Amino acid sequence: MDDFYVLILILLALLAVGDLIVGVSNDAVNFLNSAIGSKVLSYRSILILASLGIAFGALSSSGMMEVARKGIFNPSAFFFDEIIFIFMAVMMTDILLLDFFNTLGLPTSTTVSIVFELLGAAVVMAIIKIIENGGTLVELSNYINTSKASQIVLGILLSIVIAFTVGALSQWISRIIYSYQYDSKSPSLNSLFGGIALAAIFNFILIKGIKSTPYSSIEFDFLSGLTMNGFIESNGLVVNLSSFLFWSLLSYLIIRFFKVDIFKIIIGVGTFALALAFAGNDLVNFIGVPIAAFQSYEAWVNSGLSASEFNMGVLSEKVATPTLFLLLSGVVMILTLIFSSKAKKVVKTSLDLSNQYETRERFKANALSRFLVRFFISVNKVFQKLFTEKQLLDLNKRFVPGTQKKNRKGSPAFDKLRASINLVIAAILIALATSYKLPLSTTYVAFMVAMGTSLADRAWGSDSAVFRVSGVLNVIGGWFLTALSAFTVGGIIVYLLHIGGAQVIAVIIFIILLLIGKNYIQHKKDNKAVLEEEMALIVESNSFQGVIEETGTTLERVMAKSFDVFSLIITGLATNEIKSLESAHKKSKKLADEIEDLDNQLFYFIRNLEESSLAASNFYIELLQYLHDLSEDLSFLTTISYNHLNNNHRKLKLAQIKELMFIENNLKSIFKEAREAFKHQQNISEFLDVLAEKDKIFKLIDDKINMQIERTRTEETSPRSTALYFNFLIRTKELITHKFELVEKYYTVVKKL
Repeated sequence: MDDFYVLILILLALLAVGDLIVGVSNDAVNFLNSAIGSKVLSYRSILILASLGIAFGALSSSGMMEVARKGIFNPSAFFFDEIIFIFMAVMMTDILLLDFFNTLGLPTSTTVSIVFELLGAAVVMAIIKIIENGGTLVELSNYINTSKASQIVLGILLSIVIAFTVGALSQWISRIIYSYQYDSKSPSLNSLFGGIALAAIFNFILIKGIKSTPYSSIEFDFLSGLTMNGFIESNGLVVNLSSFLFWSLLSYLIIRFFKVDIFKIIIGVGTFALALAFAGNDLVNFIGVPIAAFQSYEAWVNSGLSASEFNMGVLSEKVATPTLFLLLSGVVMILTLIFSSKAKKVVKTSLDLSNQYETRERFKANALSRFLVRFFISVNKVFQKLFTEKQLLDLNKRFVPGTQKKNRKGSPAFDKLRASINLVIAAILIALATSYKLPLSTTYVAFMVAMGTSLADRAWGSDSAVFRVSGVLNVIGGWFLTALSAFTVGGIIVYLLHIGGAQVIAVIIFIILLLIGKNYIQHKKDNKAVLEEEMALIVESNSFQGVIEETGTTLERVMAKSFDVFSLIITGLATNEIKSLESAHKKSKKLADEIEDLDNQLFYFIRNLEESSLAASNFYIELLQYLHDLSEDLSFLTTISYNHLNNNHRKLKLAQIKELMFIENNLKSIFKEAREAFKHQQNISEFLDVLAEKDKIFKLIDDKINMQIERTRTEETSPRSTALYFNFLIRTKELITHKFELVEKYYTVVKKL
């Protein structure tokens, strides 16, 4: 039997490594967001600072491990054979849940997942014991640490409101003081800000963080025999004031004599601090349960009792976590941070929702987001009545950026001031929770602080507010889904382990490996698709010649994507398979969204043009209209084809399918020639070759229409198929017309140049 539990410990260790990898990939957004968004540091520098923070944070997280041992349930109410199944169920659920959310590309809370997994598994195991002993559910309170669990859950929920409110208020005050002219402010003001920011970071992260380490009980002679904790608690005001004065003076010297950007230092130190707070607070989510299982096993082996007789009250005692475990965990976290491509993917959601400028909105508006925007607009109108017109005018000037520009690829999503506030406030809140051994969700805090500062900084303008609010609501909704899923799945798995033992463990481990392997392969495919998506339709040049060149590249991609969609539609109709049409619909929608993005950037495109290149505006606007027409044609063809198959109408006749495939082959060569012409735009003879095919393809489609008319009069028996075929041919003719319009317009302009 000992071998069985040793095997479980090995599996738990392996699951812990996997959990660290998937967890860090998701949680990296918490401490990378501000530094990456502001772009004041290179990505390499950001990773170095974050890695150092993780290393120090991992070594200071020992105290948080008590949450896994006794924070959710009463250990003395369970025996070893029961507690080991609870721990196994939690780790299985956690890695499945986090990998699922990573696959969706949604940030979730590892703290919420571990808390509710422990709660769900413990509740189900407790119910099993109660039923077996003939008790009632009233006894459930004897098994679950309801007061501590309630405190944890309440703290997690309150963190949403507190982080958002504190972040918004701090950013609003900072922007009023600084406006967007922070670089030109006096060294005294900037050193004061640096002193407050750096003192806050070091006081709460480096000093209060000591309370969670095993070194906090060491007594020092130079502190009059007091421990570090004792000295800080006895001299809190002196320590905080001294720290503020020291960092303010150092900031002044750095700014005044070394001409160093204090905001850059704050962002660098803040990234280190937030990574430290993340590792110190969240490491328990990944290795707390396996370590508790290992310590439980040690205690059981030393007891000499059977697994079903050894009471786990030993977990209620305070036990130091081996430093080696913490160190190894830190190494895994750092390696994951450096090499994980999923970590970069999850950051994008937060950056898009907090972007200062126009960006492609990932989320669609919904009724609740519209209601909230209208409500707060009304509240803002009431608030404005407290100020005079002059005061409002002066206030609004503080929130106007010096230059309004398009947020091009590679440019910052927000400025250094907001990045600094994000890091400082999030680090303070997370470190406070860590110092009181509360598993506050770093995801909730970091994300909601960023959203609060975005709102206060007016990043959510009238053109983007409903989309940004909808995005925040979607992310928060995902957090509640995390809690519900963690509780439910954790409970189900512990029940299965209870009734199936080793066989069920083997089956679930196999399922985990299968799912993770499948997701890994899919992620590699998605990465390849992302590289293709990065070749999105974009025109940013400010000269006529540059616009022509970039537009040529854009149109080449449109030709490729358009024919890809058309080919999928033909395949779907020919094989009567709806899967191809679903793929066509997805790609058609994607193309339509990219063209819509070009429309949304029209304002910035025109503003960005040189005075001598304003003629490019009319050219660009006409091309946009042709692109919209092309996209609508594809959407129509996809819709009528999908509806025909989805309604199980009669399949097209073999003759009709052959004719469509013949049209597809002819269009393939024409679209290929068009792509080559746009690719080699200086060789205008290639455009003439494309245009020469115009009459030929139109005659081909007209012939097919006439043939179908004859079939309808003599042999056709299906009104639905006839309507589909006629509509398909007519709309295909329009599609080709719009394609040639693009070629002709582009050729005319290139010829003049």
